[in-house]
Amino acid sequence: MSQPTEKLAVLFADICGSTALYDELGDDTARRLVSQCINILIHEVSVYHGALVKTIGDEVMCTFPTVEDAFNAACAMQRANRDNWPPGDKPVYIRVGFHYGEVIREGHDVFGDTVNTAARITSMTRAGQILTTPAVGHNLPPELKQITRHIMRTELKGKQEQIDIYLVRWEAEDMESTRIMIPAFRNPSTEIEELVLSCGEQTHCINKDKRKVMMGRGDACDLVVTTHLASRQHALIEFRAGKFVVADQSTNGTYVKFSDGHIVRVNREEVILQGKGSISLGEAHGDDTDSIIEFVTKTVAPANA
Repeated sequence: MSQPTEKLAVLFADICGSTALYDELGDDTARRLVSQCINILIHEVSVYHGALVKTIGDEVMCTFPTVEDAFNAACAMQRANRDNWPPGDKPVYIRVGFHYGEVIREGHDVFGDTVNTAARITSMTRAGQILTTPAVGHNLPPELKQITRHIMRTELKGKQEQIDIYLVRWEAEDMESTRIMIPAFRNPSTEIEELVLSCGEQTHCINKDKRKVMMGRGDACDLVVTTHLASRQHALIEFRAGKFVVADQSTNGTYVKFSDGHIVRVNREEVILQGKGSISLGEAHGDDTDSIIEFVTKTVAPANA
């Protein structure tokens, strides 16, 4: 006899780079930060009528009765995690993915294709992002549907057909612009996003026409930085799914300093570049400004506008 099913939204929230935290900060400090982040996430689950299924190391799995509850919880998780770190603590970033459909319940746990899809969506999500699926979008009210954007169509492991993936814009300014009926996204037919990199006399632009720039001390790199702590092919900056992503592939890591002074170290991981800031290869930002790579994102009009 088949097991009874019910329709739920299944959400995973995963701490990014927890292994690197333990390496960088030591067990005690990293464990405290991870625990602090998990507690923030669990609080938002309860606020938005969700049920905590389990915590799996540095990941939270939960369910919600409606897609709207899951959507609001996902946005609240990102905002609460951003806003509730005491001064002096190293910020921890999360990624959130969720899906909606039938699940099989066994006690407090849930199983089935919906759970597997939600987990796979989360695995492809980047730090600071929320990704979801058409099953969620089709059930959202118009004001929430407005702050989602289709970013790709891809294959998921175990699936024969490709699935559309949607990005949720969770920042408060996006939510506010939706409430007052101002479009939350720029029209891609009239404006183009561009990232400008500069280091000394070297300048590179990344956009839809030139999507990748390799940085490092090797002569074959697009942007050459001669500091001795940089790897030959240190990090790749790529325009992907509407975002500028720096992917570290070095020994010593990549340091990204944002305009608010916050510094993120990535080592064999990725981080999204937004606004403006600077990048240091292999070591924290120091006095050697010749090896610092400045970046700024711009919106430019196309040539035929």
